[in-house]
Amino acid sequence: MSTHTADIASLGDLRGKRVLVRSDLNVPLDGDTITDDGRIRASVPTIRQLSEAGARVLVVAHLGRPKGAPDSAFSLAPVAARLGELLGRDVAFATDTVGESANETVAALGDGDVAVLENVRFNEGETSKDDEVRGSFAGQLAKLADAFVSDGFGVVHRRQASVYDVARLLPSAMGNLVSAEINVLRRLTVDPQRPYVVVLGGSKVSDKLGVIDNLLEKADKLLIGGGMVFTFLKAQGHEVGKSLLEEDQLDVCRRYLAEATERGVEIVLPTDIVVDTTFPSGDADPSPQVVAADAIPADALGLDIGPESAKAFAASLADARTVFWNGPMGVFEVDAFAGGTRAVAEALTKVDGLSVVGGGDSAAAVRQLGFDEASFGHISTGGGASLEYLEGKELPGIAVLERD
Repeated sequence: MSTHTADIASLGDLRGKRVLVRSDLNVPLDGDTITDDGRIRASVPTIRQLSEAGARVLVVAHLGRPKGAPDSAFSLAPVAARLGELLGRDVAFATDTVGESANETVAALGDGDVAVLENVRFNEGETSKDDEVRGSFAGQLAKLADAFVSDGFGVVHRRQASVYDVARLLPSAMGNLVSAEINVLRRLTVDPQRPYVVVLGGSKVSDKLGVIDNLLEKADKLLIGGGMVFTFLKAQGHEVGKSLLEEDQLDVCRRYLAEATERGVEIVLPTDIVVDTTFPSGDADPSPQVVAADAIPADALGLDIGPESAKAFAASLADARTVFWNGPMGVFEVDAFAGGTRAVAEALTKVDGLSVVGGGDSAAAVRQLGFDEASFGHISTGGGASLEYLEGKELPGIAVLERD
């Protein structure tokens, strides 16, 4: 028995129909100011397609982690305004998700109009572990619409009301963004072009256990930087000073190193590290120092891979035909510790093949460091969802859309 996932065309003529779109609009805010609108821009094509088809588009999304109740700090009002700017048209905004304002806003929509409903996580039913509570909220959402389009890739790994349950209640389809993300991830896992190089960073080994387990069977080379590298260095017997360390993962790292050798997979670790005596803050100027990876002083903590390691990582990527990168090489938000992340990003722009930036902090780093997004094969909007897919896990928000 084969399965396929329905696309927007499968919903038929949408003119005059109310289409609920689950987007990922979880953008960083400084007060009411959006500091990175990448996820909003990524959501525009599907919303525009539905609008141009004459649908009455209702966008639902979350922002931050409110505790199941309204919180003005997490309002989607600034996001709705920015979406309107990007669409070049007025976007209505409902001050609740399934209440009086939402019903009035939906009733006022004409063909092609777009509305954003308030933060879906202001409702405890969205993230409830109780199937009945979650299902009840999904039923309220479903009453607002005639069809559902799943286009929030950053949440498809969550079994939540607006992602999973509502798809069981309405004619449903996969949006363009989610479809593009899944197609790219399949290229990373099913017969990838070789050499296939994976670059992993970020703070913790424990966040990447599943993906390392799975990709050791598929990748030709694994480059490791970021805070997680210090657990690998410690596993090799090196001192790491005050650097981030997960003592309970040392045996796991030793196993990875041994397994990579057995499989003929090259694990590349930094040979030099940029350190400081304190984590960077606004209280003092950074005092970076480059030291050998096996000679980190006891009073220092590693904050980036060193310049020689940055060159080595770039060289390792030079002949790659497939690259997946998830996690910065250091504290890229501070220029003194951004060199490693910048070098990896620069190397990815020169890859002759598929280069994938795996969402989250990596995507933020690409934008903050001023790279042209078009220089990369694909920039994911969902770091967690990307990792779970690459771990081989089922994504509930995708599975619920599959048809026999």
